[in-house]
Order: sequence, then C-alpha cells, then structure tokens
Amino acid sequence: MLSRTAEYLYWTGRYMERAENMARILDVSHRIALQRTGAAEADWQAVLDILGHGAVFAARYPALSGAAVTAFFTLDGDNPASIFNSVRMARENARALRAAISTEMWEALNTTWIGLRAISQAELDRRGLREFCDWIKERSHLFRGVSHGTTLHDDAFHFLRLGTFLERADNTARLLDTKYRRLGAVDWSPGGVDDAGPAASYYEWGAVLRAVSAFRAYHQLYHDVITPGRVADLLVLRPEMPRSLRFCADQVNTHLDHLAKGRDLEAQRLAGELHARLRFARIGRVLEGGLHDFLLEVIDRLATLGEQVSKDFLMTV
Repeated sequence: MLSRTAEYLYWTGRYMERAENMARILDVSHRIALQRTGAAEADWQAVLDILGHGAVFAARYPALSGAAVTAFFTLDGDNPASIFNSVRMARENARALRAAISTEMWEALNTTWIGLRAISQAELDRRGLREFCDWIKERSHLFRGVSHGTTLHDDAFHFLRLGTFLERADNTARLLDTKYRRLGAVDWSPGGVDDAGPAASYYEWGAVLRAVSAFRAYHQLYHDVITPGRVADLLVLRPEMPRSLRFCADQVNTHLDHLAKGRDLEAQRLAGELHARLRFARIGRVLEGGLHDFLLEVIDRLATLGEQVSKDFLMTV
C-alpha cells in the first residue's frame, strides 16, 4: 500500500473518532451545567482543558461561557479541532480514497458532511446541543459499523482502526486526568468518594462514565455505588471495556502486528511497551503511585507512538 493512502486511512479513523469524542464531552458537560448553575464556568473550563486549544479560544472569544465553548467546538470553521473541521477533514481524506474504501463508507461520510454543513448556529441553538451531539455520535457509529462490515479486513482496514484506537486512548486518558486534577483531595480506595460526599461523587464520576458510554457497564461489573477508584479501574485497566486504555492498547497492538508483516518496527516496540504497562498494572499500585503521573506517562507514550507510526508507515514525519 502507498504511504499516502495509508496516511489518509489512518487520519480518517482519527478524525471521525475525534468528532465523536468531542460530541460526547460537550453533551455531558452541557447536562452537568444545567444541573449545577454555580459551577457551570468550571465545567466549561474543564472542556477546554480536555480538548485543548485554550489559547485559540481566548483569542477568539472574550469570555468563558457554555455558548462560546459550544460554538467553538461544534461549528467554528476557524477552529481546526472543531467537530465541523474534524468531519470535513475525514471526508476530504476519504474523497482521496475512493478506490480503497467501499461505496457505503464514502456515502456514510459524505452524507454526514453534507448534513453538518447545512446546520447553522441558529439551527443548532433551536435543535439543542443534545440532539446535535447524539446525531454526531450516531453518524460516527454508522461509519465505524459500515467500515467494519463492508470492506476487506486488509491493510486499509487496519490503518483505519489503528487511527481510531490511538485517538480513543488519548481522549480517555485526557478525560480522566482532567477530572482527577479538578477534584483535589480524593479517597481513591475502591470504596472511597470525593470530598463532597457520595452524592457529589455519583454525579461527578457518573458524568465521566456517561461521556464514554460506560455508565451501565460500571454497574454490571461492580454492582455498587460509583467511586473514583473503580471508575479509574474501569477506564484504565479493564480489557473488556471498549473505551478503556487497556482495550485500546490491545487493539493498537493487534493492528500494528498485522501491518508490520513480520518486520521488527520501532512502532511495534513502543506499542508493546505501552500494552505491557497496562496489561500488568494493578489499579492499587497505580493509585498509590499517583493516577495523574500514570496518565501523563500514557499520554506521552501515545504521542511518541503516533509520531513513530508516521515515521514507519506514513508520508508525514
């Protein structure tokens, strides 16, 4: 496969996953802000912390507010990290791949872009952020399902999935780390709650679970109240949780092994190190050593791995 084709596929997967992740975080933050008017500004600041681009936001919007953050990360064509631009870039990459992807994949992406381009800020305000975010998530699910069910599971498929799971792992790590840093003193033992008590712990950490569609999965696994330690365990180390760091590392390893085709690549070594770190870690040790430091290590490893994937496979270095 040509390096440029691999690059287009890899970034198509990343951009569509990025759009979905933004929709998830905006949706949950919006729901929390409606429940807690006194802390709404802090909640929207957390969105900037997770998604980044705070300096760009400050230069374009004079004040921090839910409306400004929502506009910035949904339809702002001048924000390279907005949902609008993420879908646009995914579609542009796919347009260059018409011979390498199925007709259904192209139609799913192109229809999403046409629908998104037709939504004005006034239309988004009228429909509501929740409906918009649900639509973005549904379109991302459609694209992922179509790509899995209508294409050969060859190199093209593996590059697409590699980008998807690298992006997903980075988002999960940043989401959990941002929440951790906002809490202050927290009892991270399996049954511990945060300073504000069990009610606050339920809503705060329940919001994190909803952001990654893990609320029901948490109760199926733990059969107990929501606590920070168990949320960390679920989103970091559980191999059966589709958005956990461990699950993403498993998938990255699998797809890189296929793409390497027996070669001894540096990207494989880096992915293997990350996979071993997550596979053999125990949540008690992670929490004792500091969750923040552990997550920063994972984020740094993911960034290094992404750069090495570019060097080993793609046009960009």
